[in-house]
Amino acid sequence: MKCCRTLAVTLLVIVFLGSCLLAAGKPAAPAASEKAPLVSATYPGLASGCLTYARLSDLPKGTLLKAGDLVLAEKDVADEIAKAPQDIQAQLKKNGFFMLEQIAGPKLIVQVAKADAARTGKELPSTVDRLVIDYHLGSLAEKVDVTDAEVADFYAKNKDMVGDATLDQVKAEIRNYLVREKQQAAIAKYIETLGQRTPIEVSAAWVKEQAALAKDNLVDKARASGRPSLVDFGASGCRPCDMMAPILETLKKKHEGKANVLFVQVREEQVLAARYGVQSIPVQVFFDKDGKEVFRHVGFFPQDEIEKKLAEMGVK
Repeated sequence: MKCCRTLAVTLLVIVFLGSCLLAAGKPAAPAASEKAPLVSATYPGLASGCLTYARLSDLPKGTLLKAGDLVLAEKDVADEIAKAPQDIQAQLKKNGFFMLEQIAGPKLIVQVAKADAARTGKELPSTVDRLVIDYHLGSLAEKVDVTDAEVADFYAKNKDMVGDATLDQVKAEIRNYLVREKQQAAIAKYIETLGQRTPIEVSAAWVKEQAALAKDNLVDKARASGRPSLVDFGASGCRPCDMMAPILETLKKKHEGKANVLFVQVREEQVLAARYGVQSIPVQVFFDKDGKEVFRHVGFFPQDEIEKKLAEMGVK
């Protein structure tokens, strides 16, 4: 399974998601701005993490986020972008909101962790943020389990990824892979709902500007087209990715004018891939005519299975 593995994307989000496995705390008390519109409601698809349930507010000029004692400014985002590899800085400048999420995520979790410790009377092991976060690891991980049936099902559907190896030969590797996938899903859900645990405000004016910049890419344009879309995230040289190429070309011609069929080269579009939560390749993401994600699949996906999903979305 050499191609279907965690992507080495050089972004803070990947480091963060790979280590911040926490248990959900109790919801915070309602904030004074609870009637302000949510980011997710005003700009569907813009938030991909901890700011999904943030509230749009009129903050002081230059201030982008407020959550309890945490305040983040435009300079914080600019400084973080300047630290990134030169070849992706241009992508990040068009995705400032995404960067704000990645900066805010660890800080918000530490804030919640400290509040929980104060509430329960438990002493944290360190004042170092990373160690504070690590202290909370485990609760979700312990609950994640993968059955033999799930391993066998994955093997049956992805035989091309494992070559001539038998199920017994790759069972352990598949199990570990599926456990990581489940853990990542649990992490993503926790991060997405962080705004329900602690009140978060973001600058309404700044987010409006960033939303326009972030939509200037082939995936968001397809989602706004009014047609169903299939987006395949992959990379040349990856065996299952290369096997998907002729299928995508066939589907693109067959459903021209009825559905969008796109391929995103993740090595060139690292930020876009990270925004869409791509951790392994290839991954096929299906969006309905309203731009809402309805299904995603990791690994090689046969044409007949794709056709079934497209038919469910009304594409004939």
